[in-house]
Amino acid sequence: MKQGIHPEMKNAVVHCGCGAKLETRSTVGEMRVDICSKCHPFFTGEERFVDTEGRVERFQRKYSGVTAAQPKKGGK
Repeated sequence: MKQGIHPEMKNAVVHCGCGAKLETRSTVGEMRVDICSKCHPFFTGEERFVDTEGRVERFQRKYSGVTAAQPKKGGK
């Protein structure tokens, strides 16, 4: 590897929105993430919506009383 062209690797702390802290190595010293492997639904097996901007609640409010469209009989 060429000398002087690569960024310096240093110890980094990753802070998750759930409160977990992970230590790793990175070119930045500290990172903040919304979701990690300790709280992600894929790893925990729990069904949960990960929504930071309220999109899921807004969708559920908008379409709470709407029923599915029925297909038309007879024609094309």
